[in-house]
Amino acid sequence: MPLTIPNLLTLLRILLIPVFLVSFYAPIEHRYLVAAFIFWFAAGTDILDGYLARVLNQTTKFGAFLDPVADKVMVGSALILLTQDYQSIWVTIPTVIMIGREIIISALREWMAELGKRDVVAVSIWGKVKAAAQMLAIIALLSRYNETVINIGYGLLYIATALTISSMITYLWAAAKHLKQDEK
Repeated sequence: MPLTIPNLLTLLRILLIPVFLVSFYAPIEHRYLVAAFIFWFAAGTDILDGYLARVLNQTTKFGAFLDPVADKVMVGSALILLTQDYQSIWVTIPTVIMIGREIIISALREWMAELGKRDVVAVSIWGKVKAAAQMLAIIALLSRYNETVINIGYGLLYIATALTISSMITYLWAAAKHLKQDEK
């Protein structure tokens, strides 16, 4: 494993996941805000590691593998935590859609890689917009700062859900012709 700055930031993000979870359940006065801050910081390392990997020319195969894994575990953990905490169908449905999409697209990318067509399902700009809406929604819902922030969080959660569905359809559509060729 190459110990580049971007890879170290990705590893930090993974190490922050249990810190984030413990802080959310800690018996402290501002636990929601602390957890939201830790998640925000971790999300910031995601933006920073990708930027630094490109600027410093430190992209690695290990980083390309680990970065999306760190993102999926971080976001999945937060969504599950929010589902449990809010105990609302309005959080549960988007969580199931988002986690389900990640599983489907990860499997699709693996299959396409076996066919030598991984670039067909490469991350698009809409995937990045979806991720940004997802992160902001999670931060707002985690913070429980006030009713307005929570409502903004719900709005962003549903924007992220719509983008999740849209990007999944786009990836499946792009891969469909290649999957049909595999059956021959």
